[in-house]
Amino acid sequence: MTQESSEPLAEGTLLSHLLELRDRLLRAFIAILIVFLPCAYFSNELFTLVAQPLINKLPAGSSLIATSVISPFMTPFKLAFFGGLFGAMPYVLYQIWSFVAPGLYKHEKRFAIPLLISSIMLFYAGVIFAYYLVFPVMFEFFTATTPIGVRMMTDITSYLDFVLTMFLCFGIAFEVPVVVVLLVLTDLVTIEKLHASRGYVVIGIFVVAAILTPPDAVSQTIMAVPMYLLYELGILMARLMNRIRSSDSPVAIN
Repeated sequence: MTQESSEPLAEGTLLSHLLELRDRLLRAFIAILIVFLPCAYFSNELFTLVAQPLINKLPAGSSLIATSVISPFMTPFKLAFFGGLFGAMPYVLYQIWSFVAPGLYKHEKRFAIPLLISSIMLFYAGVIFAYYLVFPVMFEFFTATTPIGVRMMTDITSYLDFVLTMFLCFGIAFEVPVVVVLLVLTDLVTIEKLHASRGYVVIGIFVVAAILTPPDAVSQTIMAVPMYLLYELGILMARLMNRIRSSDSPVAIN
């Protein structure tokens, strides 16, 4: 094939990829919009639900406040957008996967699908863990340590920013098993090395928890303990996938 004939072929292939990428991004946007619309309609109720862990711990007579004229509208609207993104995330990741999958080998697809599903489920698990287990303990601690003479009345915008940050931190923290498996599958780290590094991992996890959570020992411990347990789970998953990979490897015949 001449250079002149190969160049139009390459341009046509690139154009087809760009068109496919556009279509998949459009589908992802439509999915986010579909989930966003009901979230926007019930945005006030959605914000009340998200704020409930703090509302339950506030002293009698205290409440959340709005310090800006537009924040009673914009803050629930912002939450509705992130609710749409959060709800449509599995479909968005599916579109990304469908675009990338044709370029992967068969054995790569075999491992990529379970890892993709696991990463989605673990992220949601981290958010649920933060809402139902971390927030009640954290807000109980914050309200109990409020100085005498200070009335705790949190701004709704500040609260939403804090909650979204915590959701993201715990969602990412719960991805530890996926990270461990990827490190092992790519031969960057061996399982034996992971076992031998437990002490350093514990220290690193507490450092990360101290950075991601508010500066109190309760919040840091609540994040660090699950992260370490997930680290151990990641080692078990990596060991299992290593065995599967070894069984699929061709046996040399002398």
